[in-house]
Amino acid sequence: MSVPCGTMGRMSEELPAYAERVLEAAERIPPGRVMTYGDVAEWLGEGGPRQVGRVMALYGGAVPWWRVVRADGRPLPGSERRALENYRAEATPLRLTGDGEPRLDMRRARWDGDAGRDEGHM
Repeated sequence: MSVPCGTMGRMSEELPAYAERVLEAAERIPPGRVMTYGDVAEWLGEGGPRQVGRVMALYGGAVPWWRVVRADGRPLPGSERRALENYRAEATPLRLTGDGEPRLDMRRARWDGDAGRDEGHM
């Protein structure tokens, strides 16, 4: 999931255009906020949750990947600890399930992307 240091500039020339747009969208999400895979696709006006998820799985290590999430608020399987560290550092709203597992509080954490549109929609 991570991109080796120093390769992003060279890699951007090799990235598919859609992947570049997904990664740019991820970078626009403010600290402490999240968008679902479907939200990103809708915001871009192309693709769907699976396409966004694929891009994030392949190239997301170079951007704040923890801000693009599953709609159910569960941290990315296999990256839960790192995601939770980032959520806590950014004061992203969390809640505990009945089993005591931390989840994103999607009602409070979800970002609609409006501020990004003011800067020029992709």
